[in-house]
Amino acid sequence: MPGSKKYVYDFNEGTAEMKYILGGKGANLAEMTRIGLPVPPGFTISTGACNEYYQTGAFPDGLLQEIDTHREALEQKMGKVLGDPDDPLLVSVRSGAAFSMPGMMDTVLNLGMNDEAIKGLTMQTGDERFAYDSYRRFIQMFGKVVLRIEGGLFEDAINELKEKKGAKLDTDLTADDLKELVQMFKNIVRDHTGREFPTDPKEQLILSVEAVFKSWGNKRAVDYRKLYKIPDDLGTAVNIQTMVFGNKGDDSATGVTFTRDPATGENVPYGDYLINAQGEDVVAGIRVTEPLLNLKVEMPALADELLKNMDILEQHYRDMCDIEFTIEQGKLWMLQTRIGKRTAAAALRIAAEMVEKGLITKKEAVQRIDPEQLDQLLHPQFDPKAKIKVLTKGLNASPGAAVGKVVFDADTAEEMGQNGAKVILTRWETTPDDLHGMVAAQGILTSHGGKTSHAAVVARGMGKPCVCGADAIKIDSKNKVFTVNGVQVREGDIISIDGTTGSVVIGAVELVPPKPTKEFELILGWADEIRTLGVRTNADTPEDSEKGRQFGAEGIGLARTEHMFLGDRLPIVQQMILAKNEDEEKDALTKLLKVQRDDFIGIFKAMDGLPVTIRLLDPPLHEFLPRQIDLKVEITKMEMSGAPEAELAPKKELLDAVERMAEMNPMLGLRGCRLGITHPEIYKMQVRAIMEAACRLKKEGGDPRVEIMIPLVAHVNELDILRKESEEVVAEVIAASGVDVDYKIGTMIEIPRAAVTADEIATVADFFSFGTNDLTQMAFGFSRDDIEAKFLPRYLERKILPSNPFETIDDGVAALVKMGCDKGRATKPDLKLGVCGEHGGDPESVKKFHDIGLTYVSCSPYRVPLARLAAAQAVLGAGSSGSK
Repeated sequence: MPGSKKYVYDFNEGTAEMKYILGGKGANLAEMTRIGLPVPPGFTISTGACNEYYQTGAFPDGLLQEIDTHREALEQKMGKVLGDPDDPLLVSVRSGAAFSMPGMMDTVLNLGMNDEAIKGLTMQTGDERFAYDSYRRFIQMFGKVVLRIEGGLFEDAINELKEKKGAKLDTDLTADDLKELVQMFKNIVRDHTGREFPTDPKEQLILSVEAVFKSWGNKRAVDYRKLYKIPDDLGTAVNIQTMVFGNKGDDSATGVTFTRDPATGENVPYGDYLINAQGEDVVAGIRVTEPLLNLKVEMPALADELLKNMDILEQHYRDMCDIEFTIEQGKLWMLQTRIGKRTAAAALRIAAEMVEKGLITKKEAVQRIDPEQLDQLLHPQFDPKAKIKVLTKGLNASPGAAVGKVVFDADTAEEMGQNGAKVILTRWETTPDDLHGMVAAQGILTSHGGKTSHAAVVARGMGKPCVCGADAIKIDSKNKVFTVNGVQVREGDIISIDGTTGSVVIGAVELVPPKPTKEFELILGWADEIRTLGVRTNADTPEDSEKGRQFGAEGIGLARTEHMFLGDRLPIVQQMILAKNEDEEKDALTKLLKVQRDDFIGIFKAMDGLPVTIRLLDPPLHEFLPRQIDLKVEITKMEMSGAPEAELAPKKELLDAVERMAEMNPMLGLRGCRLGITHPEIYKMQVRAIMEAACRLKKEGGDPRVEIMIPLVAHVNELDILRKESEEVVAEVIAASGVDVDYKIGTMIEIPRAAVTADEIATVADFFSFGTNDLTQMAFGFSRDDIEAKFLPRYLERKILPSNPFETIDDGVAALVKMGCDKGRATKPDLKLGVCGEHGGDPESVKKFHDIGLTYVSCSPYRVPLARLAAAQAVLGAGSSGSK
């Protein structure tokens, strides 16, 4: 029945558990109201109304009537009416999604102002300047957010008036000046919309609600959801709340605070405030803020009340809270709270300390950490030994260090980033519209704004280094240059920033990897107690092996031998490929045997006592030769320059070989086990090198755990043949060395047929390792290198695919993995099953692999901590509470 659904809830009707209905902001406003904190009254329009609006393009039946009913109830409760000429009610209209999306959607403040209400506001406050300042702010915000007028037009008008009046700051403008500004703003609205500024408060309200609904679909909101994997179908709620004013004089203030330091996790109040200001003045960085501790000096009683409320909220939510407050003429109001965004170091410290205090359990602590966020702790820092000359300093808004080329706008940052350049986005202050540039940048530098500004909050959430409020930097965006005390830095110049200290340095500073905190090891230790899925690392060198082990890897899941064929070994490999006779080939194989053996000794030493899975040569041989087109160009240039035939002959011979080996589709051609079958001498050399290295180490008292992996098997007979040939070599080496080394021989499951016939393949395999990169390519019929540059973005945009299948395992590919597991274990119940594709380090994929029942996942060394945490969260059945 139309109109029977409930879309609107008063603040006293909800709870914190209703965030999917009321959005996070609405649910928390309801919760604060419920526990008795001073919250300005209001009501919330549900996310369901937003979703129906997007489905039909119109407000749901009955919504407008519900809004009217709740507006009238609010007016009755406050004893004020919107637009009243004697004592007007003013409200804010704010977005509020289920997951926090700071600054990504739209807000309208001071709604209800018009030429009549201004009289009542002036009369009630006795402050004409305040009344007209509120009016001009409303027209400016409504014009930009609701009427979609370019915001710069209003800023230009303010600057024009200040110049005309000789005013340096906005606060220097008088009441008469602001009256003039209100008229200027009205003219801008009329000139750019063809209509007068709407004066009916009810129309203002409905238009604002619709604008907030629409902001769910704006580019910055969509980009933010994509970045943080927030579903598009959640919708936003709309909160209509009685306005309270922090700009009513020196007994008024507004601020943003955290119950703990969100950068370090230290248990101290943290935040900024401004006397005689509105909330947007704090977050927009328009004025230099005061640290929260100064409030104790300026308003001691109110500071004590605020700190008490902060403690109540932290104890109630059992987490660090982000709070917005306003003091209106000596009265404290709590405008908003949410679980605060924090750095990885802070998240770990807060969780560990809350376990110590008995607020949360170890399992809850593990669930609260976003695995992706751990990456922050693995970001580089300035090398302490580097000699640097600090150009200037700002606020240390988000930790970590970055080096890159200066860029002054988000579009350029995105373009240069896509082309492989490392950039530092440098702005007066960022806005939500800069999100795409912030994503592309290595770090963010602003000349204005505090630690709770947009740049700081968003950078911390992303784990990007950020220096804010470096006010010595004078930015000239038009000419793409900034100056600091006469020193000019132009777009494209390289700078380094340190978000931990706030330092800005000209030139590239050497960076070093960071050292994880004690809480990092503590909480990962708790995760290890919980998880059942093993975690290994992909490593091709002793250095990578050691790094993986330091991060908690329980072995190597993939050592790619082809990576050992590059660099100074490449000429030997080419000699082997181009050998004209058996002696030339044998000579090359003997040289390769020695260097491969040395490689394996280093890896086995680094992983002593842990399993090491070594994949035999996988790529086609022509990948070790020059490209055909490059050779043709080189030969043509040599011929044109008159090079003698003696120099040309070897190049032509090489070109003939490359042309003979060329394939129409190399990925499906002569590679992997097919190479081992057609060129058995290569695989035999590699197996000999592996086993000689293992036997030598065993003689020296080591404990090598050998796993030989044969790639690209599609048919049981391929593995059967290569296993027998490998075992012959193993037996020879063991007999010659006089020591016995345990070993396993298995295969990669990366072809769909292998998954389908895994029960047969398991008869000759000691283990399976799923190569999910190739399995994804072959299951979809995609070429990874081509689709990511050509049509994958379109597929994601049109929701054909929910995510990049090469980043997060696709459900269809996961079904192939499960089929391979089930069939393999039906034949051999104790079959060891792993994953060694890039998906092994993706938290969402790790959870799917846990559900499938794999033995382990394997990933790059720096992803090992993420996989350990994600594997524990898979057991607990939930991700991090603060991850969105």
